[in-house]
Amino acid sequence: MLFILGLIVCIIGSSLSLIRQYQMLQQNSYFASRYLGWQKSNFAVIPFVLKVLVIGLAVWAAFLPNEVLKDSMVLFAAVSLFFGWKGASKNASSIKKLVYTARIKRTFIFAVLVLVILGVLACFLDFAFQNVVLVSFIVLTVFPEILCLISLFALKPLEKLIARRFINDAKRILRSVKGVRVIGITGSYGKTGTKYILSRILSEKFNVLHTPESFNTPMGVVRTIREKLRADTEIFVCEMGAKNVGDIKEICDIVNPDFGLITSVGPQHLETFKTIDNVFKTKFELFEAVFKKGGTVFANGDNELIKNRASDDLVLYGSQNEFNFRAENITGGRNGATFDLILGNEKVSVSTKLLGKHNVLNIVGAAGLAYTLGVSAKDIAFAVSRLSPTEHRLEMKTSVNGSLLIDDAYNANPEGCLEAVNVLGSFEGMKKVIITPGLVELGDKEYEYNKALGRAAAKVCDKIIFVGQKRSKPLADGVYETDFNTEDIYIASSFKEAMEIYSGFADKDTVVLLENDLPDNYLK
Repeated sequence: MLFILGLIVCIIGSSLSLIRQYQMLQQNSYFASRYLGWQKSNFAVIPFVLKVLVIGLAVWAAFLPNEVLKDSMVLFAAVSLFFGWKGASKNASSIKKLVYTARIKRTFIFAVLVLVILGVLACFLDFAFQNVVLVSFIVLTVFPEILCLISLFALKPLEKLIARRFINDAKRILRSVKGVRVIGITGSYGKTGTKYILSRILSEKFNVLHTPESFNTPMGVVRTIREKLRADTEIFVCEMGAKNVGDIKEICDIVNPDFGLITSVGPQHLETFKTIDNVFKTKFELFEAVFKKGGTVFANGDNELIKNRASDDLVLYGSQNEFNFRAENITGGRNGATFDLILGNEKVSVSTKLLGKHNVLNIVGAAGLAYTLGVSAKDIAFAVSRLSPTEHRLEMKTSVNGSLLIDDAYNANPEGCLEAVNVLGSFEGMKKVIITPGLVELGDKEYEYNKALGRAAAKVCDKIIFVGQKRSKPLADGVYETDFNTEDIYIASSFKEAMEIYSGFADKDTVVLLENDLPDNYLK
């Protein structure tokens, strides 16, 4: 009876441990290589040694007579429950907890079934085979990382079949809506904000559907179509994200876009892209798809990488006189921006509550495309005046002790972060603070860009709070190159600790910039 109880408790403990493992697998987009990279960067010697000793004890007990291993299952169950409790606790205290999607549920059930099958076999097999099964069972309960990878690879064929069925269904639904025009939006940064801006402007004249939040993967797009596309939808604005060459093409093959908007090309996700050339090639997969269909693609001409490689088939926008769609006489500050919007031969004065020059450029690109589709300059100006900040993208909020918070948690690109620091600097007469863990996925350029962010922060901030003991080094190196008072630099191990530090000196005359709220797989 104690043996069966021990097996059950082991399965419970392993299930708790799997919560943490699947949380990290999910945050690493179900890529085994990235998940293993997280394991490597978060390797802890003492827990690993303890687990190896437990496995060694199990192997030793397996060679002893009189079913010693079987009689010791309660001990192994206690170990499994301990590590399981620690894993589940880490998920519960995380910034981004495990989301129990259908895929996670399938994977979880498979993993538990593996343990249940091994447990049942151990109850009925002869002594020698029983011990082999029990050692395997204990290895999987003590090292849930192995079970996580087994379930990932075992279910991969099934996941591909399910995805293909959903994709085909989404294509069918999209074809059934007569006259709907699809606009693809991509870029290294700025695509989510531009998506919301464009959708708001287009809604002055059309019934518009856009992908919600950061639903910019193939399955996110598919889910949007299957759940939200209606028969009266006239325009579908589709955000397209990418971390590998071919990712944009995969989405284009699903939605077959009529128009495109490329907000930027820059050093994002270089850990997977490897080179800027691959980033450019991937973003312009949208151009190739639209051009093949005879449509029009707008691109940010203020972005040097785009301008230097632009073909005559692109419609460039920005702040330069040579562009037919541009912003002139820009004035901006803590309350937003005003500027003259040039739309071909028309000029209209506009104002927006959105902060930062990059948002002005996002408005120009969206306005140019909307104008091409028939939205009047007057309606565009009205829509722009009603724009609200996108959640977690230079969003103004009230914070602790009556202070102001500039929430830029979803910004994770070098140019955008520097622009956010400039916005922070516009709050004259206030004590300025930044909380940031820096930038990630920039390959061998990561140190350089984080150091630049540290230097920029030192020029405008009164106090600086970096998050992550290891992550903060390049940021701090940038600060140390300036004459910033090092006593006003704080290093926190988590965002919770950072906010506790901040609350100690925040008041109604303080403004804090929260820059890039990294998920847990990056914090260290």
